[in-house]
Amino acid sequence: MSIFDTNIWLRIAYTLGAPTYDILVRGFRRKRRRSIEAAGIEPGERILLVGAGTGLDLDFIPRGAEITAVDTTPAMLLRLCRRARRLGLAVDARVMDGRAMSFPDGAFDVVILHLILSVIPEPLRCAKEVGRVLRKGGRAVILDKFVPDEGKPSLFNRIMNPVAAFFGTRLDRRLGPLLAAAGLRIVCQKNAMMAGFFKITCAKKSTLDTEEEANIILRCTTKYRSNP
Repeated sequence: MSIFDTNIWLRIAYTLGAPTYDILVRGFRRKRRRSIEAAGIEPGERILLVGAGTGLDLDFIPRGAEITAVDTTPAMLLRLCRRARRLGLAVDARVMDGRAMSFPDGAFDVVILHLILSVIPEPLRCAKEVGRVLRKGGRAVILDKFVPDEGKPSLFNRIMNPVAAFFGTRLDRRLGPLLAAAGLRIVCQKNAMMAGFFKITCAKKSTLDTEEEANIILRCTTKYRSNP
């Protein structure tokens, strides 16, 4: 693992970038709104923002939801708290690693992952944590850039990936393995920009335990075999 794939580097990069972050990502404003709309958030639901940054998603979360926001960079969360005060929102903001969150299992109804799975080191660990803290039937919405699950990243992506890593992001990550690790299935997916390189994905956690699901599959398979 290189220095660019560590939280230490990300804290440095995003601390330095915090004052101009909102300007740099303002082109994602409409995409953030569309992504959050896809989650179908209801009043009273418990919402978790992972890699919450400066809180740009707060503008679009329906009022009445319970909002928790985590990020590893205090400078970003400071700006998030200021934004929350301007909007009149109560947000539980915590400096926390998305790969090891101190929340109980099933603590949230919706997890919002905007521009974080292509950033965070060891994204599979983060995905597993998302699956753990989501309740059964809970949803995750993802706005990010991914390469196709099959095949290799393009030559351009491979050449530019070290440059992107220097600025705190990656160009070679796949969504499929991350959703599988989280125990999530896609319920809707739309191209967001750059011919589908950036996508909006809404995924749902199974309402069944892994053992329950396996037993159902076994019963269905047995029934099928006994009734040709």
